[in-house]
Amino acid sequence: MIEPIFKNDAIVFGILLLSLGFVFYTENIKTGFWPKFYKIVPGLFMAYFIPALFTTFRVIAPEWETENEVGEMVKNKSQLYYVASRFLLPAALVLMTLSIDLKAIFNLGSKALIMFFTGTVGIIIGGPIAILLISLFSPETVGGADFDAVWRGLSTLAGSWIGGGANQTAMLEIYQYNPSKYGGMVIVDIVVANVWMAILLIGIGKKDKIDKWLKADTSAIEDLKQKVIHFSEKVKRNPSLTDFMIMLAIGFGTVGFGHFCSKYLAEFFANFVASIESQTWRNVFSFLGSSFFWLISVSTIVAIILSYTKAKNYEGAGASKLGSIFIYILVATIGMKMDLNQALENPGLMVIGLVWMTIHALLLIIVAKIIRAPYFFLAVGSQANVGGAASAPIVAQAFHPSLATVGVLLAVFGYAIGTIGAIACTILMELSSTL
Repeated sequence: MIEPIFKNDAIVFGILLLSLGFVFYTENIKTGFWPKFYKIVPGLFMAYFIPALFTTFRVIAPEWETENEVGEMVKNKSQLYYVASRFLLPAALVLMTLSIDLKAIFNLGSKALIMFFTGTVGIIIGGPIAILLISLFSPETVGGADFDAVWRGLSTLAGSWIGGGANQTAMLEIYQYNPSKYGGMVIVDIVVANVWMAILLIGIGKKDKIDKWLKADTSAIEDLKQKVIHFSEKVKRNPSLTDFMIMLAIGFGTVGFGHFCSKYLAEFFANFVASIESQTWRNVFSFLGSSFFWLISVSTIVAIILSYTKAKNYEGAGASKLGSIFIYILVATIGMKMDLNQALENPGLMVIGLVWMTIHALLLIIVAKIIRAPYFFLAVGSQANVGGAASAPIVAQAFHPSLATVGVLLAVFGYAIGTIGAIACTILMELSSTL
């Protein structure tokens, strides 16, 4: 945790915005090198990757340690990701959901759910298969005894990759992995999940070729996109200052309401879950005590309600574009969390994580090919598991802003089944480690 060159969040925020400005500027150059470059690498990936490079070379950092006056090492942490995920993300979801056609989303059919559950199954079976494969070459990598057992630590990855942070914490409580070694699992979680997200973003730039190879029927997705585009054109107008202020009021007013509700809902359900006699069921429902879960849920519900009012007409003033700005800032802060050097810190565990994610990806590809599911369902179904509510909307809106809500709905569902799925995965991993 070497100190970065720039530690002040105001300066770091400026660097992130300059990175985004560079991406958007070069992406719109029509001649020379850049058009060829962006045909291969999508702009959204670059918005993620440039901050990751800055972190890797310690220009900026998500966290670092400094020595205080008495010689103790003190951990410092940037607040930019927290602000982006707790304020800009829910505001973006509201603004991009205003014009949503909920009926059209349901008309997307069962393939979205099939791919989501395929992603879940891929995580559940991927862990034990990875342990079996790695044990053939390096049995010590998947060994350990009692609370140092590697399968206990990997249980926290299962919780994170099926549900989210609350499920990950629940798995740590259930299986009591050695806290002093837990940091290594967190690094694997961050690196592998972010590498996979980067691959999905690159794939978005080639989605037409991928859909052709999958022989996918994209008609329902295209119908939804065309409905939103048609509505947007119908109500399109030159936005005034009043329009921008009202859109910000709608977005952040809802965020404020979401924070207000999430505080009380999280406290209420945390107390309710604590009253459950069974420790197992307390951990299964622990996600209900997460304020982030309720923040995203409440904000999305309010946004869907607003989509049935005249507020949806603000799509014509650029509501989804304003929401996309917030999403890109979130992407940059997520990229900032990715330090490529961390991949070298524990290569054995990193290989387990990469093999695990590869199995998840292969299963998604096989099922998508069989049922002819579009790449959109593959990518969003995966991220709703692995990335959760923070990144599933990012991947979804990269296809079209109107699709961001699909990512949110699936991610919220992931929270609900995260702990149960992770327990099933952990049971299999424990068996695999003893064979």
